[in-house]
Amino acid sequence: MATLRVDDRSLLDWVNRATFSNPFSEERERADRVIAAGHEVQQDGAAMTPIRDVEERVSACLARVLPAGRVLSEFAQADQERLEHALLFHVFHASVPELDALITRQTGNPKPIGFPAGAEILGALTSRGVSPERARRALALFYQMRRAFVFISSGLVGAAPSLRQLRESLWAHVFTHDVRRYERFLWNRMEDFSTLLEGETGSGKGAAAAALGRSGFIAWDDARGRFEASYEALFIAVNLSELSPALVESELFGHRKGAFTGAVDSHEGLFARCPPHGVVFLDELAEVSPALQVKLLRVLQERSFTPVGDRTPQRFVGRVVAATNAEIDALRAEGRFRDDLFYRLCSDRVRVPSLRARLAEDPDELSRLVDTVITKIVGAATPALTSEVSTAIARDLPSDYRWPGNVRELEQCVRRVLLTGAAGPLSPTRADVPNVPEWLTAAAAGSLDARGLLAAYCGMLRARLGSFEEVARVTGLDRRTVKKYVDAATRE
Repeated sequence: MATLRVDDRSLLDWVNRATFSNPFSEERERADRVIAAGHEVQQDGAAMTPIRDVEERVSACLARVLPAGRVLSEFAQADQERLEHALLFHVFHASVPELDALITRQTGNPKPIGFPAGAEILGALTSRGVSPERARRALALFYQMRRAFVFISSGLVGAAPSLRQLRESLWAHVFTHDVRRYERFLWNRMEDFSTLLEGETGSGKGAAAAALGRSGFIAWDDARGRFEASYEALFIAVNLSELSPALVESELFGHRKGAFTGAVDSHEGLFARCPPHGVVFLDELAEVSPALQVKLLRVLQERSFTPVGDRTPQRFVGRVVAATNAEIDALRAEGRFRDDLFYRLCSDRVRVPSLRARLAEDPDELSRLVDTVITKIVGAATPALTSEVSTAIARDLPSDYRWPGNVRELEQCVRRVLLTGAAGPLSPTRADVPNVPEWLTAAAAGSLDARGLLAAYCGMLRARLGSFEEVARVTGLDRRTVKKYVDAATRE
């Protein structure tokens, strides 16, 4: 029976910690530093350890301890586990270029495509004594972990502490806080874990939901030499506030032909279209009616729904992620959001930080985001453009500007600077005297009553600030009153 040296066991125990820890966590950073250095080290504000340094040390250990021709079963049980985890770590990181290429080629394609490298990855595991079934599960996990890392990293850019915490939290919502337990027990049970994303309009809730949705488990299909599904088909999103009350139920649950006036054909709803391991993202959940909340509760509680005009229940096999920019606890206190739906929905609540909160933590966050937006627009990092846009923002906006539209507003601000050279508020003309709204003219003429004045003012603030909560903060009114006046302004 082959045995490991004491120093090998020490190294592989740290590799074990690195393999199954959250890549966005301090625990993973510590494990990488120890593996690369060979001993405990103090961080002292140093940069993260390059992963290639970690890989080189693990690779060297495996080449010596588990060379070609030697298999895991030659070692004692405890050492087998150590070596298997190190092998998984090594093969995963060696496969990253191929996995990244697959992710890129799969973008925008709802049908799965071939992955020739899959057979080679499986061979690297089975040749060392990993069972074929375990190897196929590991390959699927490799693909899932890489997708989660790519989508969380690229969708939520920044270094502010609150954003780092958000990325760590999103990873846990895909794999739980214990990847080993996820891989053993929960990889096909995550539909029972719903998530509520909270945050202001434009803060990045949609990006967070998309990262979760596109990171679901996808099994490997040996016969076809590909994964069973495209990650593009896993994520189905709907903004409930954009649909009329009459259409929301049909969009979610579907309907049968003739179920109502205008239903000339049957329609498959979002819950029916969601595949196993997929996510239905319900944006602006707080806007739905009490009656619809009851039906959503049934979906979460019984995993079933019934299309409009049908009597046969259907099974929902996916997972629900919801988002709101409303203060959900206030809505519950007012009786406008059901407690039972809230508790069923919230396996956990994830707060997406506002841009002003991120800037308060780290003022350099603004330049990082500007650089990211510029890169998306022009296709490559362009320091000169980043400097130009950052200079315009510093020149044209107050240093304490609150960014009420958050990251979405910043993205449009960057585009405005590229178009006009200025970062000031968007207006239809550069004239010195702005157009005066009709309601202000009417108020000045004394022809507008107090109700109309308040409705128009709240409507203007809602358009400018982006959320009922911000309007309530400015006006001193409660959210329900603000919404009533904004709705009145919209009708007028």
